[in-house]
Amino acid sequence: MSASRIEQPEHEHEQPTSDLLAALLDGMDAALCAFDADGVITHWNREAERILGWSPEEAVGQRGFAGWAVRTADADEVQGRLMAVMGLPGRQVHEFALLRKDGGRVLVRMQSAGVRAADGKPAGVYCAFSEVHAQIDLERAIALSEALFEDASWGVVLVDVDLRPTVVNAHAARALSAGRSTLLGRPLGELIVQGVDELEGALHHVLAEGALPAPAEIWVTLRTAEGVRRRCWRCGFLRLASPLAEEPVPLGVGWLFQDVTESKEAAQEAARLRFRANQLHRASHAAAECEDPMEAAASYLDYALAGFADHALIDLIPVGSTKLVRAAATPAPEPGPTLPNVSGVPLRYAAGHPALQAVERIGAVRASCAPGDADWAADRLWPAGTVHALSVVLRSRGLTLGAVSFLRGSSRAAFERPDAVYAESVAVRIAAAVDLARALGG
Repeated sequence: MSASRIEQPEHEHEQPTSDLLAALLDGMDAALCAFDADGVITHWNREAERILGWSPEEAVGQRGFAGWAVRTADADEVQGRLMAVMGLPGRQVHEFALLRKDGGRVLVRMQSAGVRAADGKPAGVYCAFSEVHAQIDLERAIALSEALFEDASWGVVLVDVDLRPTVVNAHAARALSAGRSTLLGRPLGELIVQGVDELEGALHHVLAEGALPAPAEIWVTLRTAEGVRRRCWRCGFLRLASPLAEEPVPLGVGWLFQDVTESKEAAQEAARLRFRANQLHRASHAAAECEDPMEAAASYLDYALAGFADHALIDLIPVGSTKLVRAAATPAPEPGPTLPNVSGVPLRYAAGHPALQAVERIGAVRASCAPGDADWAADRLWPAGTVHALSVVLRSRGLTLGAVSFLRGSSRAAFERPDAVYAESVAVRIAAAVDLARALGG
């Protein structure tokens, strides 16, 4: 076989190049057209046809827009502004009213730039244009995105499909007590001690099913440099999908949240106060029907326990004594109605016992078990499982009558100052009933 070289015509290489250029132009999302140095249209893509209705066959070869894509009265100005771009550096932006094939008018925003030949001389102009309202919509979307991630007064976090933050705004970074850059790519569990399961469950649901029908309120405990903080966030979630794919491809979740801890705590406190006031009201009515004042005292205690404590004890100082004696107590180990205790045996409370402190200080004393102290409740003669206590002095007519102690197990939080205020209100009523019992010779 001859080894002679077979020459290929040069135009056989030009055809694939021309096809590639046409495919690129038609695949663009922007409308594109180009003019040569004489103002004759050389290129016109499918998006330009979609906007104006003129096909490439109708547009290519036209000299400018005069008489078909722009009003005759405006043709000279439009053509002059476009062709002037050949001698200017960079891109120029114009807004023109162009004509559709059906006779309608459309306002377009056009970016144009000069094209130079290999020798550097002006060779024409290329233009990219879109409908003004579409451009404005895009600019608004971009402006909204930038505003959300810079100036929003609520937290905004973009989470990828692996549930790791990819973009965090300044408000969210402050709420999470971390820097914006340090949060990126970190698992949420590194920042949230409790509540992360509920949060990740909501994110998984949004990725699989779409946005939740209503905002969700999630309580979380955050790990910060100062310790742990418990917060309540009102959260909204949006599934993000790529607009460039034929089928929705999840990019992650847009998570927006506001800290509503103060309002939630205020609402909870208001509900708690209403419930406790209602309990005291019911207790007063029940006590008024008791013939025995000590039975009335036990009634006050039973009503106070609901939603407040697991057990309660009434320790009194007998007349002429300085020792505390158990007068009534709820049963242990299971809670129940307060029962009287008539043994009269002085209690062997050790020095520093909360009930003794309450009597000495004439006030309220709160105490909690130290971690690992298994004998804490037994040492204080309290039911097994007690880990929090609140002892309040019983006072009536200027006399100290004893103390009442409220006890909580590990399933409840420690007593706080508002709890002590409520306990003191209960103690005043119990003390009045005990004082009446003594006045009647009980």
